[in-house]
Amino acid sequence: MNLVDKLHAEIASAGGWLAFDRFMATALYAPGQGYYAGGRRKFGTMPSEGSDFVTAPEMSPLFGRALARQLAQAMDASGCRDLMEFGAGSGALAAQLIAELDALGAGLARYRIVELSAELRGRQRERLAHWRDRVEWLDELPDEIEAVVVGNEVLDAMPVQLIAFDGQAWRERGVVGAGAGFAFEDRDSRLRPPLQDPGHGGFVPGTVTEIHPQAEAFVRTLARRLKCGAAFFIDYGFPEAEYYHPQRLGGTLMCHQGHMADPDPLVAVGDKDITAHVNFTGIALAGQDAGLVVLGYTSQANFLLNCGIADLLAGASLGERAMAHRLLAEHEMGELFKVIGFAPLSAPFDALGFERGDRSHKL
Repeated sequence: MNLVDKLHAEIASAGGWLAFDRFMATALYAPGQGYYAGGRRKFGTMPSEGSDFVTAPEMSPLFGRALARQLAQAMDASGCRDLMEFGAGSGALAAQLIAELDALGAGLARYRIVELSAELRGRQRERLAHWRDRVEWLDELPDEIEAVVVGNEVLDAMPVQLIAFDGQAWRERGVVGAGAGFAFEDRDSRLRPPLQDPGHGGFVPGTVTEIHPQAEAFVRTLARRLKCGAAFFIDYGFPEAEYYHPQRLGGTLMCHQGHMADPDPLVAVGDKDITAHVNFTGIALAGQDAGLVVLGYTSQANFLLNCGIADLLAGASLGERAMAHRLLAEHEMGELFKVIGFAPLSAPFDALGFERGDRSHKL
């Protein structure tokens, strides 16, 4: 049974209507068939490579080298010598971090990767073969974590629920069969955006947006299991007041294929990425409610500058500087991407990456 047939079967099994988060989970993660579970190349700088999008570590090794300085500080502050990465993609970030942490003398003992995709694991093993004695892959979150945790573009790939406002009430948007394809259909629901009154005249009829129970549940679970260390997440998103601003009528759901973006997740299912921006207020509250303290929240540009990327740029070639500039430029990744840091409530520290430009007060 192919992926489209599998989804049609799931819709039928659910009574003819499938909540969007369940559709997204199958489209992305169905074993051997979903976008992240299949053999398609995903990460790269050019569509000619057969890739669909570029992430910061694929764009420039200076991303990982700067981030490593923050992780080394967190390892020193917590006494933890393990690093844990969620969703390691091509393994590019892991390679950068291990090499730089070794250069910094951080004493990295193990690099543990939580990766659901067997296909991506294979690529990671090949890329990280030089450090195979210290790299370990996990199928799931350990019951207890003593490590500094990092996740780059992980939260945005977690399934979201879609809700639509018709001017009178919010309804949940799901997926139904439409011949050989799919269509959206809204149903009555008690789901609501976390920000009930966004001001500016309230929500506009026709608004469609997302809520993020899975990402927030993931952070709560991580918080309960993190006994020692810290956690840093880098992703595109906004604080709640910006995320649910009335002018953001169409929400943030987006697909990526061949380095082109489109807003329709119901076509080319399994052949393209489906993502949504992160509500960082919800992520912060989930962590705090489960016993973490927010170390800081800022733009990627501020974070990398605080971590010394300017010094690294000074020793880089012209081509390397040009690529790294995209990590910092406001119209590229510098402002759209944010970084949030957590630590156990019992062991906070002044994190290097948030020394200047901390925006925690905006969460």
